[in-house]
Amino acid sequence: MSSAGPVAGRTWGAVLGIETSCDETAAAVVEPGPGGPGAPGGRVRSSVVSSQIELHAPYGGVVPELAGRAHIERFSQVVAEALAEAGRPGGEDIEAVAATSGPGLVGALLVGLSGAKALAMSWDVPFVGVNHLEAHLFASLLEAPDLGWPAVVLLVSGGHTLLIEMFGPGRYRLLGQTIDDAAGEAYDKVARYLGLGYPGGPAIDRIAASGDPEAFAFPRALIDDGFDFSFSGLKTAVVRTVERRPEAESADVAASFQAAVVDVLVAKTARALTATGARSVCLAGGVAANSALRRRTAELADRLGVPAYLPSPAMCTDNAAMVAAAGAWRLVHDGPSPMALAADPGLLLPLTA
Repeated sequence: MSSAGPVAGRTWGAVLGIETSCDETAAAVVEPGPGGPGAPGGRVRSSVVSSQIELHAPYGGVVPELAGRAHIERFSQVVAEALAEAGRPGGEDIEAVAATSGPGLVGALLVGLSGAKALAMSWDVPFVGVNHLEAHLFASLLEAPDLGWPAVVLLVSGGHTLLIEMFGPGRYRLLGQTIDDAAGEAYDKVARYLGLGYPGGPAIDRIAASGDPEAFAFPRALIDDGFDFSFSGLKTAVVRTVERRPEAESADVAASFQAAVVDVLVAKTARALTATGARSVCLAGGVAANSALRRRTAELADRLGVPAYLPSPAMCTDNAAMVAAAGAWRLVHDGPSPMALAADPGLLLPLTA
């Protein structure tokens, strides 16, 4: 085990990542990949995720107080499992601890941050706070270290919808974002209204497979205007349609809603690829696991002649491997974070252009 050092630029070995930003308690151990320490990516030696879906399902969404309490109850066991899976049950050879510092639920973030700091202090290794949004960008790098730069990244989750030009690790330009509901938030709200359960994304994706995506002509807000997104009106249109047509099949409503969301996401991504001349396209975030979005993104990439990088489902949803990978890169380039680092529920993606 290495002693902590304040100097950015030195190399690091295995990093323990911790993720507690919302409703998943996760820990993972990541070692340097083929590119060596400081290069993007890494080898995932373990990745343990304890989901709280069953806990929050009766409420149709995440209850912050319950989420924070569940993180406290599960933290030690999840970390122990991740260390054991990686062959380091006592933290042997862990050279740094990384944890999500924001954005997210403040109570949930504090659990992971406090635990990570305690482990770093007890092992006498550096601690690094990680931006959750940047961690999602590193998820693909664990499976494809060289995406082909610059890349257009569509980051879609329950709390965010961002279109980013990524020039390389740590170098980002924001092209567009949602002006109201995130895509994942719209999925959850529509699923709850249709009585499909929580989480809404997988539920709608499943039922939409048997529905008619052309049954209802839902609006495609801002589809021909810039790079920003808006999904609040689409959600309202679904509600009003079902109120007028209570006999409508839920599968048809779900399929038509999903078609509208994916049409907008793909159209904006296509515009970004053309405008930037990017060499690749990548999905990130929980909604990146959506089957229709993955299929349409792959078709778009094929049409434009650029590679598409679609993270595995395990790398789309919240996990600690991506936190460890982002933390390792930040540690090499920026050095450790101060132990006084606070949770920041509104943390923004760090932009360089």
